[in-house]
Amino acid sequence: MGSMVISFWIPVFGQLAFVFFGGCPLTWTGFSSSAFTDLGAIMKLSLSSGVMLCLELWYNTILVLLTSYMKNAEVALDALSICLNINGWEMMISIGFLSAIGVRVANELGAGSARRAKFAIFNVVTTSFLIGFVLFVLFLFFRGSLAYIFTESKAVADEVADLAPLLAFSILLNSVQPVLSGVAIGSGWQSIVAYVNVTSYYLIGIPLGAILGYVLGFQVKVEITRERLNRWYMDENGRSQNSIGNA
Repeated sequence: MGSMVISFWIPVFGQLAFVFFGGCPLTWTGFSSSAFTDLGAIMKLSLSSGVMLCLELWYNTILVLLTSYMKNAEVALDALSICLNINGWEMMISIGFLSAIGVRVANELGAGSARRAKFAIFNVVTTSFLIGFVLFVLFLFFRGSLAYIFTESKAVADEVADLAPLLAFSILLNSVQPVLSGVAIGSGWQSIVAYVNVTSYYLIGIPLGAILGYVLGFQVKVEITRERLNRWYMDENGRSQNSIGNA
């Protein structure tokens, strides 16, 4: 978390350094009271953007808290952390497209060229979706060995393999969602995206996850895996002890 906070602040200080010391005299001509002109509209837009981003970040934290109360929470948390990390890696690609399409759409709409804005949206959404589809196929194909990048535990690896189809579909859909959020940001629709996030994450996603995990007992699959591994481990120990005794 600390590294993420630092990474967010680095561009801020970099832009300030460019404005004050970048060698371009027109970037800073001195302080003026006109800087406070239309500050209310800017604050409204900033608050909408902040709410939109916070709703997305808090969602993952709530998922981790819900998982910690499941049976055999250690394995469940490990598997969830691996899935969230993989999803986060792929999300960085889509977030790059988010930044690009947000600026592009804002520039084209500001220039009064809606056709160019639509063309840019189509190209970026298609490109991001194709990348997500390739990763979707790879994660389904390598589902059995995916978790061993992060762990040596067979129980955790089996649980990640069990979650791999859901992870793959999530990655496929997440390859498009951030790009559409960038389109909304470039169009000035941050408030609408915030409402969409509330509905999809908190009114649908979290209740559905709680029902699947606690009511339908999907976490029982982790328990069954652990019991199988324990039986296998005990059988192996028994065979080893018998072979030593016979020797």
